[in-house]
Amino acid sequence: MTSLVMSFIGRDKPGLVGLLSSTIAEHQGNWLESGMSRLGGQFAGVLIIQVPAEQEEALTTALKGLENQGLKVSIERSEDAATAANTRAVTLDLVGHDKTGIVRDISRALASMQINVHKMQTELVSGSMSGEQLFKASAELLVPSPVDLDELQDKLEAIASDLMVDITLD
Repeated sequence: MTSLVMSFIGRDKPGLVGLLSSTIAEHQGNWLESGMSRLGGQFAGVLIIQVPAEQEEALTTALKGLENQGLKVSIERSEDAATAANTRAVTLDLVGHDKTGIVRDISRALASMQINVHKMQTELVSGSMSGEQLFKASAELLVPSPVDLDELQDKLEAIASDLMVDITLD
């Protein structure tokens, strides 16, 4: 079996997931994991497919052929890199008034400590009292064991103060 990572984007309309799943199933592919969302009128996603090695080329060709139906598709072989045993999972939650540079500044600080962002979700929401736009982010981090969580918390709190956001680690 071969594992493939596929990303796609196309104008949102009913039937896109059905189109993808049918194409995958027609080539004996197995849909393993995915994340999909409607963003700005587009429907985008990333998924992992497992397919018999002898079907890989035909499936790849069929999925790329969906461009005729408005889907842009990119496919890569999965390296299936296992999560390093010397990391721990930490959840980061952030909320604050929306301003440019929040993701950049937080991700820079994490990268400087060799922390990997495993998953991240962000959204803009209306503040319940003020009605102002609030930026919310939730991320699953893979933190190397040598990293001191108190040091990470201190570094993020310094950035949070500058950005005027609240950050919590679990």
